Amino acid sequence: MSELTKRRPTDEEEEISFKGPADKVEQARLYLKSLGLTETTRLLDASDVFPERHPGRMLRGARYREDLTQTQLAESTGLPRRHISEMENGKRPIGKANAKKLAEVLNVDYRRFL
Repeated sequence: MSELTKRRPTDEEEEISFKGPADKVEQARLYLKSLGLTETTRLLDASDVFPERHPGRMLRGARYREDLTQTQLAESTGLPRRHISEMENGKRPIGKANAKKLAEVLNVDYRRFL
């Protein structure tokens, strides 16, 4: 089946992917192997599987769940509202100290924001 490789594609190599009915995919896989192409497996990270789960999204979701505006959250945490907006939009890192302040007000574990 698939084999893991640490070798990155060179300029002379290209990667392709395809999807379709299982029986056709298997036929295509076998045909491509007969042409000398090799199968590789790309290891996924969390952002590939859950692209919507970046810390800013988690912050926004927790804020909505608690029915707070950015202004209300800013007043409760002592953080500027502008910073909260930037954190939610991925333009500012949240950081451990701010994550703890936010988590206390939003009733979540601070590690969700890191």
